[in-house]
Amino acid sequence: MALLDKALDSVDAYVAHFSARPLPVLRRTVVELAEMQGEMDKLSGKRIAATVLRDPLMTIRLLTYLQTHRRQAQNHDITTIDRAIMMMGLEPFFRIFAELPTVEDTLAAHPKALLGVLKVIGRARRAAHFARDWAIVRHDLDVDEITVATLLLETADIVCWICAPALTAEVYELQRRDRNLRSVVAQRAVFGATAKEIQTALVHAWKLPELLIDLMNENKADNPRVRNVLLAADFARHVAHGWDDAALPDDIAAIERLIHLGREQLLARLGAPAEVIPRFVGG
Repeated sequence: MALLDKALDSVDAYVAHFSARPLPVLRRTVVELAEMQGEMDKLSGKRIAATVLRDPLMTIRLLTYLQTHRRQAQNHDITTIDRAIMMMGLEPFFRIFAELPTVEDTLAAHPKALLGVLKVIGRARRAAHFARDWAIVRHDLDVDEITVATLLLETADIVCWICAPALTAEVYELQRRDRNLRSVVAQRAVFGATAKEIQTALVHAWKLPELLIDLMNENKADNPRVRNVLLAADFARHVAHGWDDAALPDDIAAIERLIHLGREQLLARLGAPAEVIPRFVGG
């Protein structure tokens, strides 16, 4: 994969560059799928789905493959991983996704970028965990859709670390030097575009299911399902800085309104350490 070392002229140019070659996946995903392929006689789709859902990149590859290879008789999008694997069948799944490139090999010469992308993937996983939990509390119609949409909300950041590691590191360095610098300002200064602008263009270009795209759309935040996704991503990002992050009181108040849990019960569900609870319950 050719790595980008200078800014491009437009969002469309970034989409073309990032789409020129198949995305790599995590090495752990490749290893686990190889092990499972040897156990086909006792393998379930749910077990494969659990591995796919630990890897946003593999999740994207699976969903986009299905969207671009839809059968004529298929009159609806596949929006969850369980259904995607069921639609494909186990043997075709393993045949199609054999010998995948890995993130670790792609970024072998860029250890800081590898660390950066692994952190973002870890944050996306945590966000998906929170989103799923809140969707269950809300009795959402399909918690799996909420989980997938949240997992994919950081797609642009992940792809930029993989395809443009030097530029992405520059964005993070600008913010490290100035803690008050907003991410969108840093991104525009380096890339000439924001991650959200690139993300929106990517998910459409890659033909992700429209329902998932809608769930990631901040312009539709009046919808509680969309708020579920966006709040989970915001909370995971802010809490990664520590429980003293300035944005957390507003996040927790918004989550409380979304899922209608008492403050102390909510904090316990979020895993707040005992010593920080007085900050959020007024002493």
